[in-house]
Amino acid sequence: MPATPPKSSLQVHRINNTITSATNTTNVLSQKQSQATTLSRRVPLSCAIPVPDYIARYHTHAVGPNQCCSSVIQPIAAPVSTVWSVVRRFDNPQAYKHFVKSCHVLVGDGDVGTLREVHVVSGLPAVKSTERLEILDDERHVLSFSVIGGEHRLSNYRSVTTLHPSSTGAGTVVVESYVVDIPPGNTSEDTCMFVDTIVRCNLQSLAQIAENLAGRNRTSS
Repeated sequence: MPATPPKSSLQVHRINNTITSATNTTNVLSQKQSQATTLSRRVPLSCAIPVPDYIARYHTHAVGPNQCCSSVIQPIAAPVSTVWSVVRRFDNPQAYKHFVKSCHVLVGDGDVGTLREVHVVSGLPAVKSTERLEILDDERHVLSFSVIGGEHRLSNYRSVTTLHPSSTGAGTVVVESYVVDIPPGNTSEDTCMFVDTIVRCNLQSLAQIAENLAGRNRTSS
């Protein structure tokens, strides 16, 4: 990652044994989420950039009493199809996520239910993460995944990323929101600041890659 992050108009808004183990973790997670439903509150997306209703509904999260949520918006000067070609690769998050060192698929072929194991770069309070693909909608350009295991501090993390055309029709607006448990000893503000920083860097990287791809496509056409 470059020493000086690229300038951006991004806006942050608060708001076998391995496979068996991952499957068991999924079942436990589902039970915990079901028990927490009665205590959770629905938190809608709140942002300055207009977002279509069909997009906003994907970013309305059920947030438990010891959880926080936030969202990040990134305009990109590239067509939705170009940006989506990078985002939809659940098997290759390191294509634009600088903090991901490697990724391999544990089970599945890229459809909903696919499990991946992600290893992160050194220096973060994490080693690896087991993640499940929850939504992959090629028509509406929606991807969602949840963290179901691993060695990290982001318990019950669920992320939703959506793409839609910008108001001018010439670019893309990416919205990424998440909900996560607040780790012991941390505040909601601490947790959101940490996760927002990672998401912000990822989306800035995505913008660079997609805009470069769009530029090459225009040159070759």
